[in-house]
Amino acid sequence: MHNQPETNLPSSRPEPALSHINPQGEAHMVDVSHKPITVRQATAVARVRMQSTTLATIAAGNAPKGDVLATARIAGIMAAKQTSNLIPLCHPLPIQNVTIDIAADPDLPGYRILSTVKTKSETGVEMEALTAASVAALTLYDMAKAIEKSIVIESIALLQKSGGKSGDYTADSGLMGH
Repeated sequence: MHNQPETNLPSSRPEPALSHINPQGEAHMVDVSHKPITVRQATAVARVRMQSTTLATIAAGNAPKGDVLATARIAGIMAAKQTSNLIPLCHPLPIQNVTIDIAADPDLPGYRILSTVKTKSETGVEMEALTAASVAALTLYDMAKAIEKSIVIESIALLQKSGGKSGDYTADSGLMGH
């Protein structure tokens, strides 16, 4: 008796179509030319854990490399604008606004980085918001590694998105300490 792999069994529900895969199974960029231009916004978060002494040094503005938070903020803004150069199937978008808010995280010794990206386009800015939060967190690490090499970027997530055909999304209130 020959057992067939479970993946060959018929499914009771249809597989969702993967938008970045063409009928031949190849990766491709999604055609958004038929979609209406609407205002779209997304907010992502990154959390960066560090020792309390490192947090105090950064907050006091005494880091050896200079202003850690200002540099991370600028890096996040720049990253949002470069997302289509970093993520292969992302569309280049006309970014109208990027905000990066970095504050001490009340749940850690460390920082919470919130990135919000806004556009008026045919497709959303979730990847831009996630990229901005990620690069801001990486830059914070780079700027503070002379103080502490054990800094941990412990999570990055989409918190909210609005606009577009798929509608609005808000993460579970328990996500990321919210």
